[in-house]
Amino acid sequence: MSRKKTAAIALGLVLVAGVAVWMRFQKVRDSKQVRYDTAKVDRGRIVARVTASGALSAIVTVQVGTQVSGTIAALHADFNSTVKKGQLVTKIDPRLFEAAVQQARANVIAAQGNFAKVKAQAVDSDRQAKRSKELAARQLIAQADYETAQATADANRAGVDAAVGTVEQAKAQLHQAEVNLAYTDIRSPTNGTVISRNVDVGQTVAASLQAPTLFLIAEDLQKMQVDTSVAEADIGKLTPGMRASFSVDAYPTERFVGKVRQVRNAPQTLQNVVTYDAVIDVDNSELKLRPGMTANCTFIWAQRDEALRVPNAAMRFRPPTELQAKLSPTPKAEGAALGGPGGRAEAPKSPATTPGGGAVAPGERWPGGGGPGSGGGRRQGGGPAPGSDRRTVWVLRDGKPQQVNVRIGVSDGSLTEVVEGDLKEGDAVITDVTVGDARPASTQQPGAGQGGFPRRGL
Repeated sequence: MSRKKTAAIALGLVLVAGVAVWMRFQKVRDSKQVRYDTAKVDRGRIVARVTASGALSAIVTVQVGTQVSGTIAALHADFNSTVKKGQLVTKIDPRLFEAAVQQARANVIAAQGNFAKVKAQAVDSDRQAKRSKELAARQLIAQADYETAQATADANRAGVDAAVGTVEQAKAQLHQAEVNLAYTDIRSPTNGTVISRNVDVGQTVAASLQAPTLFLIAEDLQKMQVDTSVAEADIGKLTPGMRASFSVDAYPTERFVGKVRQVRNAPQTLQNVVTYDAVIDVDNSELKLRPGMTANCTFIWAQRDEALRVPNAAMRFRPPTELQAKLSPTPKAEGAALGGPGGRAEAPKSPATTPGGGAVAPGERWPGGGGPGSGGGRRQGGGPAPGSDRRTVWVLRDGKPQQVNVRIGVSDGSLTEVVEGDLKEGDAVITDVTVGDARPASTQQPGAGQGGFPRRGL
């Protein structure tokens, strides 16, 4: 083999080895390449909502019961019957009550007869007492006989008063028996529609302890209400007169509209969860809605039509620990001071961070006062109090992440309004990061809940 051929083979092997080394180096370099997932800041509509579930019911619902016990003799109304005020809806067997009326009437007659007898005796005793008085004055009878006649007259006059009372008692008992007899006619107390009927003919009802419910009557099904269970964290956003919408399973594609009439102060606690009843008035002129339907309600408590919107994932993003060294702050502030939109401030060499990871500029005061190391408006260990409107986002500018402090407004759960800070429409905010082929275990803000807001209690 010639020298030239040997040299060509050796050169080829060297080139192959060089290409292999270069590809290996390139693979290693690519494996350490950092790639950022970003989203654009834009302007648009944000609607902040509160959701709750509730049940439909008539505004006025009357329970029709019975005052007396007995057997149901007849029914004059049924489910869905339309009734008028005073209309007979059911009848209790009246025979026992009719007998009681007859007995009470007989007692009245007997009492009146006894009264007449006692009255006659009183008149006679008065005559005897008067005659005895005249005879005693002429000393024709003993004084004792006169006193006896006078006592008899006084006793008979008192007997007349007692007989009058007995007559009145008998009349009262007769009236009670007549009232009980009238109670055997169960009449509707209002105009409305029968929602439920709880008795049948032949059934015995007992009213000795409490009045049993025979019918449930809704006064007007064209006007209904929804009683909702609103969480205590959201009840402060609701006010009377607020518009509300809801859907029911019977008409899943249709939205019904109502208005909040009342936010009741009575708490309802179930398994240590406190809710409040927000009552919604609903027009049901088409009679589509029925009592007892489950309503999935939505209350719109804030709305922005041209808001500067940032995805909530960007609010939660924080660089992983292995990239912190590469993202050391520059002499110029990476985020705008919150004194005004577009402003600049010097960033600290070692910025204090909130529990959620947000940086705090030197001397910056959070709502309620205070700053790093101070107690006003901050919790022990630094960071804003829960519910603070300050957040930190990371923006990709010239291929490098920059930290920006912002003040936020309303949120709809996926997008949040930015009301102040060095952000503008079109900026690319970072939502996640990938180092090579591996995604860091945690790039989300610790302690952040849905919408980028701190979880309660953190």
